[in-house]
Amino acid sequence: MKNLQNKHILLGVTGGIAAYKGAELIRRLQDEGAEVRVVMTHAATEFITPLTMQALSGFPVSLDLLDTETESVMGHIELARWADLVLVAPASANFLAGLRQGRGDDLLTTLCLAATCPIAVAPAMNQAMWGNVATQENCAGLRRNGVIFFGPDEGLQACGETGQGRLLDVAHIVTHTCALFPSELLTGKTVMITAGPTREAIDPVRYISNHSSGKQGYALAEAAVEAGARVLLISGPVTLPVPDRVTVINVVSADEMYAAVMENVAECDIFIGVAAVADFKPVAAAVQKIKKQHDAEPLTEPLTMTLTLVENPDIIASVAALPTPPFLVGFAAETENLLAYAREKLNRKGLDLIVANDVADNRIGFNSDNNGTTIISKDKVMPLAIASKRQVSVQIIQVIADLLNTRELSI
Repeated sequence: MKNLQNKHILLGVTGGIAAYKGAELIRRLQDEGAEVRVVMTHAATEFITPLTMQALSGFPVSLDLLDTETESVMGHIELARWADLVLVAPASANFLAGLRQGRGDDLLTTLCLAATCPIAVAPAMNQAMWGNVATQENCAGLRRNGVIFFGPDEGLQACGETGQGRLLDVAHIVTHTCALFPSELLTGKTVMITAGPTREAIDPVRYISNHSSGKQGYALAEAAVEAGARVLLISGPVTLPVPDRVTVINVVSADEMYAAVMENVAECDIFIGVAAVADFKPVAAAVQKIKKQHDAEPLTEPLTMTLTLVENPDIIASVAALPTPPFLVGFAAETENLLAYAREKLNRKGLDLIVANDVADNRIGFNSDNNGTTIISKDKVMPLAIASKRQVSVQIIQVIADLLNTRELSI
């Protein structure tokens, strides 16, 4: 499933150094199933060529309002009617001013005036220009008129200054665009997702953990929201931004994650256990930092330390043991015998689905932006090709929705 399948996105590109990111944006929108056509201002052509954008989109780039070939059939009106969304990225200060004033002195602003579909803008400009009173007044007026804003972001800019005004990351623009077209697959459902690692304290400065980044769990949270679900994310310590419209409970240890899950699981319809929960923890964490104990004489043997570990609570098995458990999805991260180990875990823990990951594959392992998985149910094996974790998540949510719907219809 692709969130933008059969959607028509009219991409407007205005003048600014961030215009080069329009090339990647076209590809990422197409990856989600969208058909993309491009309108460029003349200033934008100074930063990236129309030929590049045409080659990527597969359609001629529109540049001029008074084009004798296209205007014989009212080309700007036809484009405005064609679009399901007008997305202007980057949107310069000059374009935002013109849009706020309702000007139609070039093709892009005229299209926006003629469009009856939503209009979204991703501003990009120098931080001082973004902070200027006139710019902020223009943006406030546009928001009141229903224009959707994606960003801007904050950070180092091409001019060497740091501040707000950077074009929002392309992946986030795509995510926000997809969110404008919810799939409705899980409307009315509550989904609980665990994500990230846990940290099991040895002393106040040391802990046992693993390499989980939380990227897959967070991508699943985004996909579930886009499918119409209410999402509760129980997250171990990660460095990822919380997805829009997701409620997050931050935890550190396996015990904290267990407590958060059991406190809230009664309200969920679907439980997806993505977190890489530590299997063991020290019996007791030291109150103070453990110091090396050196003898007065030089050491002849290396110092050793023994940790006594105890098993952590099995979160997903505890959820499965509830009198009326939700639809249960587990994850298996293995380095060998992937399918056999995953199926054994599916049966042993009483899961509805399990997603098997070969973390020995360095293309898709921990911290990677991509994943290649196999979804296993009681009677099916569904391999998914390597793709971004976001794309994989959308496919997983589709499978969950299909199986859940089948189960509900059979009751």
